Amino acid sequence: MAAEADLLTTAADAGLIVVSALCVLCSYRAIRGPTVPDRVVALDAIATNVVAIAVLFALKTGRGLFVTVSLVLAIIGFLSTVVVAKFVTEGDIIERRE
Repeated sequence: MAAEADLLTTAADAGLIVVSALCVLCSYRAIRGPTVPDRVVALDAIATNVVAIAVLFALKTGRGLFVTVSLVLAIIGFLSTVVVAKFVTEGDIIERRE
């Protein structure tokens, strides 16, 4: 049983390192661009990676609270991506009636 726990901890540690490196690479794309849609996709990928980090941390520590936090982060990340995409394409988020 201890060997399985050690394997799970090692896999979670490796996953945290990989996902953290992906966050750094996506941050580079978010800063450098070259276009606004590239930046939006990079920020969405960063949000997804943060959710993955929260889930991996929950797996490593055994605390279910981080799974709940990751679900909330996923919802917020999705909604923000939709809003920014609408703003980029239409230039307005809330339509005005006149």
